[in-house]
Amino acid sequence: MADIEEILSTDLVPGDVIVIPSNGTIMPCDAVLVSGTCIVNESMLTGESVPVTKTNLPNPVPGDRGEEAGSAYNTEEHKRHTLFCGTNVIQTRFYTGELVKAVVVRTGFSTAKGQLVRSILYPKPTDFKLYRDAYLFLLCLVAVAGIGFVYSIVLSIMNEVMQKTIIIESLDIVTITVPPALPAAMTAGIVYAQRRLKRIGIFCISPQRINICGQINLVCFDKTGTLTEDGLDLWGVQRVENGSFHLSEENAYKENLVKSQFVACMATCHSLTKIEGQLSGDPLDLKMFEATGWILEEATEEETSLHNRIMPTVVRPPKQLLPPEPAVTPEQDMAAYEIGIVRQFPFSSALQRMSVVARLLGEKRMDAYMKGAPEVVTSLCRRETVPENFAAVLEGYTKQGFRVIALAHRRLESKLTWHKVQNINRDHIEANMEFLGLIIMQNKLKPETPGVLQDLHQANIRTVMVTGDNMLTAISVARDCGMIPPQDTVIIADALPPHDGQAAKITWRYADKPRSDVCHIDDPKSQELYHFAMNGKSFAVIDEHFPDMLQKLVLRGTVFARMAPDQKTQLIETLQALNLAHSGISLSELEASVASPFTSRTPNISCVPNLIREGRAALITSFCVFKFMALYSIIQYISVTLLYSVRKTACLVR
Repeated sequence: MADIEEILSTDLVPGDVIVIPSNGTIMPCDAVLVSGTCIVNESMLTGESVPVTKTNLPNPVPGDRGEEAGSAYNTEEHKRHTLFCGTNVIQTRFYTGELVKAVVVRTGFSTAKGQLVRSILYPKPTDFKLYRDAYLFLLCLVAVAGIGFVYSIVLSIMNEVMQKTIIIESLDIVTITVPPALPAAMTAGIVYAQRRLKRIGIFCISPQRINICGQINLVCFDKTGTLTEDGLDLWGVQRVENGSFHLSEENAYKENLVKSQFVACMATCHSLTKIEGQLSGDPLDLKMFEATGWILEEATEEETSLHNRIMPTVVRPPKQLLPPEPAVTPEQDMAAYEIGIVRQFPFSSALQRMSVVARLLGEKRMDAYMKGAPEVVTSLCRRETVPENFAAVLEGYTKQGFRVIALAHRRLESKLTWHKVQNINRDHIEANMEFLGLIIMQNKLKPETPGVLQDLHQANIRTVMVTGDNMLTAISVARDCGMIPPQDTVIIADALPPHDGQAAKITWRYADKPRSDVCHIDDPKSQELYHFAMNGKSFAVIDEHFPDMLQKLVLRGTVFARMAPDQKTQLIETLQALNLAHSGISLSELEASVASPFTSRTPNISCVPNLIREGRAALITSFCVFKFMALYSIIQYISVTLLYSVRKTACLVR
């Protein structure tokens, strides 16, 4: 074993190998995990307090041509193997005789936290019309002051005034014309608005943005946790057998399903872990696992140290669900049905899925389980296992506003050993799957949402939803909360990239009608009350091939679904380019909220109208103060200039 040396975090440089303590630590740099597993709280960066499991960067198998084998390390592609600076490592799991190690990849302002801090210290300049006009007006005042300055000098020389008096009176004209108290006077309204915001639980780190809030005419909302509740409730499941759907069932907690692949997928395909004896992880995973009634057990530190590799997490059903089997001892009966999670491919927002490799106790061959967005999962399944009416069933649920998760399974080849599985590319696992069915989750609206959106509409402020969820689910939620009125039409823009020599194209269809009913947007009827909706893939194609069309679409777009995090940012920047005022408010009190100019203590969108009201009040105050100070200066300038000319006349008469 190599020597371990303790050094200051400031001495770390990219390429250093660091050891992650077993009792956890706060990361001083960005590092990629090369051995072991870590449970990390990334709330400082993401605002989500859900612990995340980080796995080691897989070693390529000789002869493997997978993308991970040949591609260099990339932070975005391999973020599930990356420990980011400032995040809290809660606990680690390790090999015997081999510590949990990571390689430093970035330090200082180059890290994710460093970039966050830099964006706070040096934010992008806000091109606000009030400030532009104020600067132009001040330049005009400077020009007028210059004329007065020259005029007073010439007048004083003609009157043979002393040099000292000439200097004082000439400079006095400048200070009269360009009021030095103007910035302080304009700040007064902002300071009082900030105090009132603080009293209602809205905190601000960039006071100048309060004025900008007074000109907001469009608000973009996320869906889950913003318009809807954070938690999800399991509404039901719909299993598939022999290529056809069963009737929907309320839950999977049944004796006849305990040994089914559907329940095994629900029990294993998640990123849950135990922290201080409590199950913790993504709320969706938690609800799904709790619905099975199974038990999760993780190896302790002592058990891990007895083996030459990380002991797998084990899940098993409660004893009462298992049918009694004769001719076994009580000890054997307790361990009759257990599944070990051998490897986990964590959820990726880019891939819209996650998968695991698991092994049933006593079986030689392993199983792969996958869950994710229905469209993505079915594309990786054998066609004969997907029911013919899949699209219709999915559309039925999504139109009702349910969140739908698809499950799939595949029996792996016997040649795949534990060692090979630890280093295999996920593309090899996530192929030729068997479609298992759907999990239907219910995501309820927050009670404050409809009222707030109605207030915004009455104020002629347009509202937009930007979410990573399914298109029809997002449209349904938009209708339920009043973002899209019942009588209005929703037109979905489907953009296809160039293919087989054909140019990229956009097709239009009505959201509430069959896919075959194509919409023609040049139809006069379609120009009345309509809203555009599109998904992330269409957004990327339109941005690349139809940039002029994109600006028109975002002005009339109301729902943007299946949007990746970077696409959300790109959408906001596109809207900002159209001279829409912009700001940001976080509904979280976690550290990541410092990246937003405003943070609300109230975890719902009722803070938005309050912020806009205070912004408008501060903006009007700034306008009035500016007009008063400017008018006061001009009157004083004219008066002093007249007095100077009167003095000239008096001197001549004398």
